[in-house]
Amino acid sequence: MEKQFFVRLISRKVPESALAYCIQLFEEAPFHFKISKKRATKLGDYRFDPRAKSHTITVNEDLHPFQFLITYIHEVAHRRVHEQHRKQAPHGPHWKNEFRRLMLPMLRPEVFPEPVLRALAKHMKNPKASAAADITLINALRKFDDDSGGITLAQLAINEEFSFRGRSFRKLEVKRTRALCLDLKDQKRYLVPLMVEIE
Repeated sequence: MEKQFFVRLISRKVPESALAYCIQLFEEAPFHFKISKKRATKLGDYRFDPRAKSHTITVNEDLHPFQFLITYIHEVAHRRVHEQHRKQAPHGPHWKNEFRRLMLPMLRPEVFPEPVLRALAKHMKNPKASAAADITLINALRKFDDDSGGITLAQLAINEEFSFRGRSFRKLEVKRTRALCLDLKDQKRYLVPLMVEIE
C-alpha cells in the first residue's frame, strides 16, 4: 500500500497528536490498511495471506478517534508479533508485551483526555483480547462517543435483562469478549458480543 493513500485514510480517523506515530508504525512494517463497515463482533482485524505474503489490517469506520487509535495499535501489534513469533497464541504474552510497547508513547494527555488515559493505563497493565472486555475503559471511551445513544451489553450487570434484535435476554456471565445470555422466550443460551448496543 502506498504511504500517501494510507495517510489519507488514517488522518481522518485518529487524534491529530497521534498521526505522526501511526504513520511511523506503518513505515516501519508496512501492511495493507482498510477501513471496514461496522462489525458487531470486532473492532478491527489482522490477517496474513501466506500465498501473497501480505499483511492486512482493518479497523471499523464507526469508531471514535480514541477507540480507533487503540484498535489500530492493537492490530499493528498482531502484525509485528506475526513477523517475529508466527506460532504464538494471538493474544498471548508476546502480543501483550508488543501492544504495551507500542501503546506506551501514546499514553500522554496530548493524545487522550484524562478519564480515558487513566482507564487505558490500567488496561495496559494486562491488556485483554478486546477493549470491549474492559468495562472501565469502554465507559471512559463512551463519554467521548458522539452518537452513543444506547448502552452496550458490557455495561450491564450480571442477571440484568435486556432487548437485542427484538428478543429479550438475561445476561448470565462474561466470557472474554462475549456474554453468555439466556433467551427468555425459548430458554436457550447464546453468546452475544459485549460491544453490541442493547435496549
